[in-house]
Amino acid sequence: MLKKALSICFALLLFSLSACSTQNRRSPSATTMPESTSDAQDLITGLNNEETAHSKSTETPASAGSIRKVFYGKNTGTDRTYTGYEPLEPATFDVSTFPTGLSTETVEHSFGVAKDEAPHTISVTAQRIFNENRLDAIVYDNRATQKTLYLTFDCGYDNGQTEKILDTLREKDVKAAFFCTLPEMQSVPELTARMIKEGHIVGNHSVTHPDFSTLSHEQMVEEVKGFDDWLREHFGYSAQFFRFPMGKFSLDAVAALNAMHYRCVFWSLAYFDWDLDNQPGEEQAYETVISRLHPGAVILLHSVSPDNAAALPRIIDTAREMGYQFKALNE
Repeated sequence: MLKKALSICFALLLFSLSACSTQNRRSPSATTMPESTSDAQDLITGLNNEETAHSKSTETPASAGSIRKVFYGKNTGTDRTYTGYEPLEPATFDVSTFPTGLSTETVEHSFGVAKDEAPHTISVTAQRIFNENRLDAIVYDNRATQKTLYLTFDCGYDNGQTEKILDTLREKDVKAAFFCTLPEMQSVPELTARMIKEGHIVGNHSVTHPDFSTLSHEQMVEEVKGFDDWLREHFGYSAQFFRFPMGKFSLDAVAALNAMHYRCVFWSLAYFDWDLDNQPGEEQAYETVISRLHPGAVILLHSVSPDNAAALPRIIDTAREMGYQFKALNE
């Protein structure tokens, strides 16, 4: 009952945030929320029934046409970094330029269970709210004209599964994004270097994995910059992609990350895979992911899961047989 109540609160919060967005953060052509409550009721229904899946949105994202960058130092074979790339200069951020006035209320990302190759209405609504507020955040690619998938992983303290996943990605020629915290990255620098050298994105997941909706702008900069500085110095690399720890955020936090030139990457497909004491097996992992595929899906998996490592080759092969293609977040 508590989970259902929180979910309903989330739906109502998203609805109210969209209605309260300021005019100067909208494009003149942005679609506004309808005056009727039908969409809000659909969202609440979807939260109460995870199996509901339908899509109404054909809106263009606020970030249409923009491509987040990946930066590399010059490849000189230097022994100053784990990659052989020359270190990059640290980035600087001026919090006085960050936008203000957006809601600081905590939102816990919810995405629903997609089925019948359509994103859940919760994902559709979340993406629309980001677009209407002119925020650079992706839940799923609602501009996809082809059956495109984006494969992303959240890292943990490595247990040998990430290397297996990287082996599969290399064999299948798929580029993915790995979101790591600073301590996790520092614990396996050679593995992080392999991700970079093999063309994957290493995304910013903060230093200490806090709830960003509770932080000041200065604290957000410390969390983001602490990770990025180490990446630049020790790998000669940086990528403008960020994932909120625990999926907790506020519209103010998304705007702050955008001001730091980061795209915030959420997800529209995931399953309960992070608990290493509760791994239901390769077959269930495979069936769960395949049953929830949809065009434009941002797939979240955890790289410490043995089920994911075992099922990934079949997931990639079956998705391709279904007509899907895998792309990197910066394509």
